Amino acid sequence: MKEVILHVYDVTNSDSEKTNNTILQINRIFKDRIGLGGIFHSAIQVYGEEEWSFGFCESGSGVFSCPPGKNPMYTYREKIVLGETDCSIMKVNQILRELSREWPGCSYDLLSKNCNHFCDVLCERLGVPKLPGWVNRFANAGDTAVVVAGNAADKLRLAKTEIVNASRVAYRFMAGLTSNNNNPNNASDSPTNTNRVNIPRFQGAWLKNIVSPQQAKPSASGTVTPPGIDDDDTSLLHRQQHTEQVTKVNE
Repeated sequence: MKEVILHVYDVTNSDSEKTNNTILQINRIFKDRIGLGGIFHSAIQVYGEEEWSFGFCESGSGVFSCPPGKNPMYTYREKIVLGETDCSIMKVNQILRELSREWPGCSYDLLSKNCNHFCDVLCERLGVPKLPGWVNRFANAGDTAVVVAGNAADKLRLAKTEIVNASRVAYRFMAGLTSNNNNPNNASDSPTNTNRVNIPRFQGAWLKNIVSPQQAKPSASGTVTPPGIDDDDTSLLHRQQHTEQVTKVNE
């Protein structure tokens, strides 16, 4: 049995002293006072005088080691004993070799694949508890937010695509109907065919009304126009009614 030790650092590797001080202040408030979490780097020590962690590099493995608590890039905070592993030193070396191949430096991601995620995987293979939740809570929260935002964006794009496709289908339907009604070969299909030449305009307004519901509006003559019928359509209906009245009088 061998102790597995977690080493935690404040992330103060910025070139800006102001940024580093801000991170220290954030960690003091959200971790030390509230206990929520902060911005931390972590590393695991097991067998020997080295701690193991993961970071970005353009080529090769991102897994690296340094003396415990001595990483020069960060500000050391504390160490936590996570438990004891049953793995032999040979088994630990095998695990580290496997992780070195599985964790290339170019795959590093601040939110989804950082040093804390690596330490969690290493602890899991060593058979000890994972890191305390507060160590990587900010990254996990950020990753969740990115996923939610991404899903929302995908749904919005899908909705837009469906609307566009529906509009195209409706347009083809309206265009085809207009073409059929204007075709002289269809003149004998119905005795009232001449009164239906402009029907697609009425249906177009009706379709628009389904997408954007409107209230009935007064027409220029003072009568109320049903929703989805514009002034031109109303005039068309009046002309049709007038024609029917004249036809009846002539009869």
